[in-house]
Amino acid sequence: MFSSFPADPPAIREPLHAPVAQLVRDGVTEGIHYGSVVVLGGDGQVEFQLGDIEAAFYPRSALKPVQAVAMVRAGLPLDGELLSLAAASHSGEERHLAGTRRILELAGATEDDLRNVVDLPYDPVVRDAWVRAGALPSRLAQNCSGKHAAMLYTCRLNGWPLDGYLDPGHPLQKTVAETVEDLTGQRIARVSVDGCGAPLFSVSLHGLARAAARITTAAGGTPQARVADAMREHAEMASGSGRDVAALMRAVPGLLAKDGFEGVEVAALPDGRAVAVKISDGANRARIPVAAAALARAGVDPELLTEFAGEPLLGGGEPVGRMRPVRALDPVASPARA
Repeated sequence: MFSSFPADPPAIREPLHAPVAQLVRDGVTEGIHYGSVVVLGGDGQVEFQLGDIEAAFYPRSALKPVQAVAMVRAGLPLDGELLSLAAASHSGEERHLAGTRRILELAGATEDDLRNVVDLPYDPVVRDAWVRAGALPSRLAQNCSGKHAAMLYTCRLNGWPLDGYLDPGHPLQKTVAETVEDLTGQRIARVSVDGCGAPLFSVSLHGLARAAARITTAAGGTPQARVADAMREHAEMASGSGRDVAALMRAVPGLLAKDGFEGVEVAALPDGRAVAVKISDGANRARIPVAAAALARAGVDPELLTEFAGEPLLGGGEPVGRMRPVRALDPVASPARA
């Protein structure tokens, strides 16, 4: 079971990653991706691990559900689509922009109050259409704008200054840090700055999986349950049309999942089973096949995960191989199916 008191921070060291996936072309291993994987059982115990699950690392956007929980604990009244957007790495679709505008309106703020970076939409199709229309990069279009708008709303509700809301010493970010330590069960090892400009908290892969499990097993109506429900019910708001993380939540009943840059994926089921994956070189092509294999190791029916086995490797336009998880992650070796 989980302790009520955060443990010491994870060690800052070069992670001892292990091979987690192979790129195989016509029976020959053409490439190997290293990384780390952890699978937790419903009792919170580690049932499977590969690589280094205790070294300090940056979860990147996979930590957004925890940040959203912190804001709900601080009084953020959002639910449904808008709460899902508050935990999103969105694609920049019109629904994401409209939702962010709505959160800003509720906060009595404008796009000028946002302090995330200026960027084009994340989704390639949306981005191309944006450029063709002559639209410029903006804070609204950047994939973290929903989270930043929710941060402004949380500040407004608490009487905290909007200026400096990204400073680690700001009351908002102190609240987020406390929630990170509470849900991961460990002290933060180091604070950096994420790509969007928000504070980025270093924990362990084990701690990230533990946080996801605590969110999905929380009692109904709690901040954790509200975030989990919103993201599962509005998966496309937390990501976008055609995104693999949304498809994964639709495919596996009750699953909460979140991706992060640099090859991070976390997922948890309502009974507390959870997995977390870090691909050492940040390769997106290995992230979802390894995560799917880890979910099979956790007991999810492999038939539900077939579409996440990885894109075929093409030669001359024809399939000649694919990305495949290493044998230790073979779904055939997984425990009893869900």
